[in-house]
Amino acid sequence: FYDEAEARKYTQNSRVVEIQSQMSERAVELLGLPEDRPCLLLDVGCGSGLSGDYISEEGHYWIGMDISPAMLDVAVEREVEGDLLLADVGHGIPFRPGMFDGCISISAVQWLCNADKKSHSPPKRLYRFFSTLYTALARGSRAVLQLYPENSEQLELITAQAMRAGFTGGMVVDYPNSAKAKKFFLCLFVGTSGTLPKGLGTECGTEELQQAKFTNERTRFRNVKGKSVKKSRDWILEKKERRRRQGKEVRPDTKYTGRKRRPHF
Repeated sequence: FYDEAEARKYTQNSRVVEIQSQMSERAVELLGLPEDRPCLLLDVGCGSGLSGDYISEEGHYWIGMDISPAMLDVAVEREVEGDLLLADVGHGIPFRPGMFDGCISISAVQWLCNADKKSHSPPKRLYRFFSTLYTALARGSRAVLQLYPENSEQLELITAQAMRAGFTGGMVVDYPNSAKAKKFFLCLFVGTSGTLPKGLGTECGTEELQQAKFTNERTRFRNVKGKSVKKSRDWILEKKERRRRQGKEVRPDTKYTGRKRRPHF
């Protein structure tokens, strides 16, 4: 957790404020909110309210949740416009069903993959978070969670628990070929299966098709009991899909994918 001095220093860092503002703007854009009315949004891991400031600027209302008392104290000092709640999202989202028109989260969800206590089980905490978030969101709304995954396994774990909780959607990767600018946004749909927005800085057309395909194919991979047989067509397709979600270049799938070659004499 941040102490008071660290929380204040973090919030006053102009570079941090700029990055937080950019990511908040992108997350709200990916929510696809209606333009004709203000919405009520949930900000998961709201910290000192930097992302909330952008939500307020856009004319929307928000409630923020964070596990750090020091960060929330700074948010109160800054007199942010949103309501604040001190809570561990790994215990669930404590709001009534269908209350929110959308949810954003900036750089927070990956922390649920850490087992800070012996009693903590990352898959259970993630499922608790996603299942209660699904309930708290209105049908047809979206959640956009920007995160910094440590590796592809962590990305898989987070995505799998979101899908298990009922969400559809997948990962939108902005600037996948840039080491510095690359950003992961888990874009989730509630009650409806939409087409994933296109990642910024990607080649036109191909990335969009791959992302939309991920939305549809996820269920197929999830329903297979146990792991796919190594080197089988399914195993190869899953591996290629994982690499695409990491923003890597992968050859397109064809009828020849996974087909055994004839022996050469």
